[in-house]
Amino acid sequence: QVQLVESGGGLAQAGGSLRLSCGAPGRTLTDYVLGWFRQAPGKEREFVAVVNWSGSSIYYTDSVKGRFTISRDNAKNTVYLQMNSLKPADTAVYYCAADSKFFTRSYYLVNGMDYWGKGTLVTVSS
Repeated sequence: QVQLVESGGGLAQAGGSLRLSCGAPGRTLTDYVLGWFRQAPGKEREFVAVVNWSGSSIYYTDSVKGRFTISRDNAKNTVYLQMNSLKPADTAVYYCAADSKFFTRSYYLVNGMDYWGKGTLVTVSS
């Protein structure tokens, strides 16, 4: 079992930036693929981004490409989601996720991962 803890959510204006962080206190994350998903009010959870164990392979959903950047710092056991040029449509609860395997981008568009955090709320005002 991996307990993931997100931080960094909050309120931002359209065009602004936020950075989300996720770690697992007392646990190393180097053996896990790490990702971010989000769920907007009244909508299903959707894939945002995923990074493999070393950071050498990354996938994004189309709606965040060029605006969001996922990265990981294995020395700090942390994964980040830098979110720039935020839009009101980015408003959602953002969930950090982990898995022992790395799949294709198509897989993550319809499937989740094994372990989940409790989420952090991001609200973007217009």
